[in-house]
Amino acid sequence: MSEEVGLKVSVLASGSTGNATYIETPKQKLLIDAGLSGKKIEGLMNSIGRTLKDVDKLLVTHEHSDHIKGVGVLARRYGLDVYANEKTWEQMAPKIGQVKTEQKHIFERETVQTFGDLDVQSFGVSHDATDPQFYEVHYAGRSFAIVTDTGYVSDRVKGIVENADGYLFECNHDTEMLRAGIYPWSLKQRILSDQGHLSNEDGANALMSVLGARTKRIYLGHLSQENNVKELAHLTVQRQMQAKDFGVDQDFLLLDTDPAQATELAVL
Repeated sequence: MSEEVGLKVSVLASGSTGNATYIETPKQKLLIDAGLSGKKIEGLMNSIGRTLKDVDKLLVTHEHSDHIKGVGVLARRYGLDVYANEKTWEQMAPKIGQVKTEQKHIFERETVQTFGDLDVQSFGVSHDATDPQFYEVHYAGRSFAIVTDTGYVSDRVKGIVENADGYLFECNHDTEMLRAGIYPWSLKQRILSDQGHLSNEDGANALMSVLGARTKRIYLGHLSQENNVKELAHLTVQRQMQAKDFGVDQDFLLLDTDPAQATELAVL
């Protein structure tokens, strides 16, 4: 039996230690972020029956190390074209080593670029990076949006990503775990700020304001290893949604991600 054709997604890794998402259509294969070593990303790709040799392009969201650790290696080893906005390139370039000029491409915030059969919309978020942006991909009437690394979700972002078929959405921390944890107060303040990260509760509230009748898969992502646990994030979001009569695991699936294990390659 031949593989089902469509917009396919695997969250290869998501968490405070490294992030990478694989997007596939019949004519395009993209990575969004490469925050792990090249060897680890290749292993994660192999676990879903794919290889980095097949990837066409790498899109970068911002310059923090858990999103760019493998960018330079993958660009050099596999000849990948790398896309980021101009300010992110300025910050990222010294950290990733030599990348050929012809492999460097600008993808500015609040723009759409078309790659073969795939349209990609970029949008800015509120995070303590130079010019952070995330992406919603569109193929044949289906869409997948990544919304992580943001202290809050603005009405503008909600309008862009509403009623997507799938989401990778941030549930970075449990607020009480963070407040009681070992981080210095200055770091706690940064995470809790409007330029920090979404808590489990904030992630749930934002999700409920954007998901729609088309939404079928929601991945909870970018969990802190120090200030969250997978089961707590899942339960918090599930309870908040069910309290508002959202059909969790009926109308849509609520799915976990992992910093070291890829989700299945799923068709949206």
